[in-house]
Amino acid sequence: CILLNCRVKNNDDSVIQLLNPNRQTIYFKDVRPLKDSRFQLVNFSDNELRVSLSNVSLSDEGRYVCQLYTDPPQEAYADITVLVPPGSPIIESREDVVSEGNETELTCTAMGSKPAASIRWMKGEEELTGETTVEETYDRMFTVTSRVKFSVTKEDDGVPVDCIIDHPAVKDLLAQRHLEVLYKPEVKIVVTYPEGLTREGDNLDLSCIADGKPHPHQINWLRVDEDVPPHAVVTGSDLYIENLNKSYNGTYRCVASNAVGEAYDDYILYVYDSRAGEGAPQKIDHAVIGGVVAVVMFAILCALIVLGRYFARHKGTYFTHEAKGADDAADADTAIINAEGGHNNTDEKKEYYI
Repeated sequence: CILLNCRVKNNDDSVIQLLNPNRQTIYFKDVRPLKDSRFQLVNFSDNELRVSLSNVSLSDEGRYVCQLYTDPPQEAYADITVLVPPGSPIIESREDVVSEGNETELTCTAMGSKPAASIRWMKGEEELTGETTVEETYDRMFTVTSRVKFSVTKEDDGVPVDCIIDHPAVKDLLAQRHLEVLYKPEVKIVVTYPEGLTREGDNLDLSCIADGKPHPHQINWLRVDEDVPPHAVVTGSDLYIENLNKSYNGTYRCVASNAVGEAYDDYILYVYDSRAGEGAPQKIDHAVIGGVVAVVMFAILCALIVLGRYFARHKGTYFTHEAKGADDAADADTAIINAEGGHNNTDEKKEYYI
């Protein structure tokens, strides 16, 4: 709906009329000479003529004139541009399913818009660059076509590709297509038994896990450069060998295939002696050993401190026997005789140490 408003300041009773782009009178004062019921009078006074237009079409585009009958006549105009949103975009693919490593092409078309729409491409969170062509139709409308090409990987399987339409007359207009990518199998061999070393006399149970699109239709076991042991049992994707011996050493391969291609995974078998690993030392817990050493060192340090404090408080003594009367003797012989006279007359001298 368009609202056309013609206002006049200080009107001296002059007549107001509204003209369409073809210079046809839509309203003369409050009278509608034009036989088009889409134009309706909203308000009329000496200073205003207000008219609404509903069901706007492209033919309504152009210059509308508000005319005041004076001498000379006075005019004011407004240019109306009609925006036509495009129809729902159409997205097409060159092929519905594509194999990994190959190139695919998508086309998106937005028809019947004015002005011409613009098209953007998004693959997941990645923006793609397309090639765009614009075609103008006979009714001054536009058709826009965009093409995008890119190579696909298995990670693209299920990823949405969006064709996003940008146009001033519409928002959030897009078309979406999810990629369907075929890819060859992914293969992994899992040892079901044993958990540790493979020793002579043990049994071996291998399981082959394979996934692809389409799902692998064939899984085979083989021994590289040699024959599989005659008593080996293959059940579906599992390989079972009992009573191992060293002649079974080698590379065992699981091969899975589908319509796209094939892939494989290898398991290298080495059979140890039957007693291998039995006398192996237990794993040393270095953290425990470190804790024990720390406790021992702390105990030694505490003992040294206690002994030091003990010797500081308890003083050691020893005796020296010196001739008490040596200083008083008349001569040296007398001093010696007095000294040899016995230890009972000697004074006890103490020397202290810490």
